[in-house]
Amino acid sequence: MKRNRYIRYIATAMAVTSVAACSLIDEDLDDCNNEYLIEYELRLITNLTTELTTQLNTELSTEVDTKLATALQEHLKDIFTDRAHDLDLSFFDVVGDSAILHHMTDTIDASQTSYTLFIPARKYMHTAVANVVNNKDISVSNNEYCHKGSLKQVEKDTIDSHTTGLFTARLPMDILEGQDQTFNVHLYMANCAMAIVIDTTGINASKIEIFTSGFATDYYIADSVYTYDRANETIVRTQEIKVDEGSKVCFCSVNYPSPEEPLGNVKRRTRSVIETTEPFISPEADDALWAIHCYVTAQDGSIAQTMLFVKSTLRAGQFKIIKAYIDPNGVVRTNDTEIATSVVLQWENGLVIDNPAPQRNARY
Repeated sequence: MKRNRYIRYIATAMAVTSVAACSLIDEDLDDCNNEYLIEYELRLITNLTTELTTQLNTELSTEVDTKLATALQEHLKDIFTDRAHDLDLSFFDVVGDSAILHHMTDTIDASQTSYTLFIPARKYMHTAVANVVNNKDISVSNNEYCHKGSLKQVEKDTIDSHTTGLFTARLPMDILEGQDQTFNVHLYMANCAMAIVIDTTGINASKIEIFTSGFATDYYIADSVYTYDRANETIVRTQEIKVDEGSKVCFCSVNYPSPEEPLGNVKRRTRSVIETTEPFISPEADDALWAIHCYVTAQDGSIAQTMLFVKSTLRAGQFKIIKAYIDPNGVVRTNDTEIATSVVLQWENGLVIDNPAPQRNARY
């Protein structure tokens, strides 16, 4: 259930012989003759190919399924990527408020690069972030102090899906005076994606709209911790993945992970995926962890709202496909046993409830 790709970003931090050059960071630095090698390795651990193969590229799949798989892979090429467009590197003090001591950004758009950094020998907490520049709803925030720095998501009621795959790392570094050293920094993916494939056979809907919710809204870089304070109030727009034929439609969202347990029990949860045997297998929760909001507009203008409450975790680096269909009433149905359903017919014109989900399955 995983696929690993490895890319190496090499930044060479060399102290030079010129005292003037060393003073760019610390005028009191006496010894500038040591070499400090920092190796950056971006590790993509994802089940993207496995999920596409098992859900859309099986022996029983139709030509439309195969085309959808190809379209999804193309749509997600900048999310589950094997390249870093930009790097953001920070070096913090390890005492007091852990203030930032050195910071640099660079556009590399390649699989390898190297730098010469002028930093004195001392202890640091180092953090690294990749692919933030082109993600308009995510920014590096409060980075003046180590444990306050975050990849902050814009605070809106409804946001667009993330547009890049985010990668982060953190590493304590004890740079010793008079010694050549090498430090290895591994960056792991911090966001994830889902898609819902809906069979519309026999349905003549004028419009289908899909949103998602229940995901983290911020990520603290140094501590590898997500926050969920506004998870249920933040709605993520999906993007439709179109193919030219067939009766199936597909919508995809890219976002931060879901919590590991219902939000009533947890406010913060560390979920950066490190390499394990099966990083994307998790037990079914008692209550829903995240939700899919489905709105199907009929030809007469009436709207059916279906809420799909998902009880399986969506983790960093993971891609999940949910298969569904629309019934004659415009309700989105699925045979997935990990999903509970709540339906409101005539959504704009009144509240006609059809098959509401049990309360324990609907809470998240």
